[in-house]
Amino acid sequence: MSIELIRTTPIEGAETILTPEALQFIEKLHQRFRDSRDERLAARSVRREEVAGTGRLDFLPETADVRSGEWTVASAPPQLQDRRVEMTGPASPAKMAINALNSGAKVWLADLEDASSPTWHNVVDSQVNLYGAARGSLSYTSPEGKEYTLRTDVPLAVVVARPRGWHLPEKNIIIDGEPAIGALVDFGLHFFHNAKQLLNLGSGPYYYLPKLESHLEARLWNEVFVFAQDYVGVPQGSIRATVLIETIPAAFEMDEILYELRDHASGLNAGRWDYLFSIIKYFRDGGETFVLPDRASVAMTAPFMRAYTELLVKTCHRRGAFAMGGMAAFIPNRREPEITAQAIEKVRADKTREANDGFDGSWVAHPDLVPVCREVFDAVLGQKPNQIDRQRPEVDVTAAQLLDIESAEGDVTEVGLRANLYVAVAYVAVWLSGNGAVAIHNLMEDAATAEISRSQVWQQLRNKTVLADSGNTVTPELVNTILSEETEKLRGEVGDEAFTKFYEPASRLIADICVSEEYTDFLTLPAYELVS
Repeated sequence: MSIELIRTTPIEGAETILTPEALQFIEKLHQRFRDSRDERLAARSVRREEVAGTGRLDFLPETADVRSGEWTVASAPPQLQDRRVEMTGPASPAKMAINALNSGAKVWLADLEDASSPTWHNVVDSQVNLYGAARGSLSYTSPEGKEYTLRTDVPLAVVVARPRGWHLPEKNIIIDGEPAIGALVDFGLHFFHNAKQLLNLGSGPYYYLPKLESHLEARLWNEVFVFAQDYVGVPQGSIRATVLIETIPAAFEMDEILYELRDHASGLNAGRWDYLFSIIKYFRDGGETFVLPDRASVAMTAPFMRAYTELLVKTCHRRGAFAMGGMAAFIPNRREPEITAQAIEKVRADKTREANDGFDGSWVAHPDLVPVCREVFDAVLGQKPNQIDRQRPEVDVTAAQLLDIESAEGDVTEVGLRANLYVAVAYVAVWLSGNGAVAIHNLMEDAATAEISRSQVWQQLRNKTVLADSGNTVTPELVNTILSEETEKLRGEVGDEAFTKFYEPASRLIADICVSEEYTDFLTLPAYELVS
């Protein structure tokens, strides 16, 4: 084999995951699909430049027959018929995995992407925990002696794993002299070890696919699925995939994405922060028209966000697929009941909107919020497992509505600029320390939070945006001054040791990419170079 492991640090259970047979499968996936992956990534840049030149994005004329055609995706397996509550979170450490499986949610989105810092330990430990989850053997004992085991009195959440996006490498596995493709490492290890086991239990290998920008990227995933099922020896159609519509070009290709994956498709999901991040990235040359208000003020009720979610529900249900709502990031604070009460009411309002709009289920980021989401969807669904039968024929969304960014209410303020810089540094610092899901000011933040935060700063700089509250113009000098002040605030909160090791590097990175003339497509790529 021409595959090499760079890191040899002992990780408990690694010998079960990093077997010669599994690594050979990863090698085969990489060699077979590397060129197509590279072509798809190159196509992203070409299309982005085309859009920048015209200032327009539209539904594809060459796929009009797919949008107008009468077809549906494969029927959902029994385990995915009812997805009214999905718990999201990383698969490492084991304690979090067990809590998610025990949460009472219908599905656990085991996140190997935005909620996971891709340290080699986390990459392998996540697979160890998913291996144990598939066999009912996952357990953990804390240093204090507290035991965590899988419940036997209630159904466990069905695992839907989210591999990394196509753009992310895995530098600890070298194939033919280059880093492995992170998406294929995550998918390949999970599928190789667990596909047959899950099917024997009456379940299956289920996945969330992130960051897609076109139906051709979905086609590539479908080709991976076909090859993998033949290689491992499971029936074609065993895999089911839900695609996150979290980029603006993907919002114009929902039908096409489902069509490409139709034998393996389960549904689409409406993200939030990544979607807004993608809008900024795609239209960063578009001037003030595309400058979003403060991140906290951009609600899902904004007209352009409503257009996106309404189109998603209509598209999914027309094709027999599930429409999944996004994550309410609010998390309870058990030490402060008032904050918890406020969080629960915000989550309830968010989930009520989704359920009434026709979504079949939604995400929560904390086990304490599972009952809230379940209660809301129970009230709408009753005894039905989903509301795919709600077709939404009255919805008619245009390209102009999807791009009506100016409809978002709110201002760009210095308060928002400070919040963006604080959160970006705080999140990246914790990410560098090995934790990808971070509670900041009673919100559960992941990589998408940092991406939109730093992207808004870059966009405001390029447009010399005037801040509504202070009257200041966003300049490199102002950004560096505020970044320094917010970084010092973090020093006082975390102490000198953590600050020197993680927060200073994070602050330097944020400074570099925010004031750079060139836009950095993904913060996680330069940040990954700092991860050990």
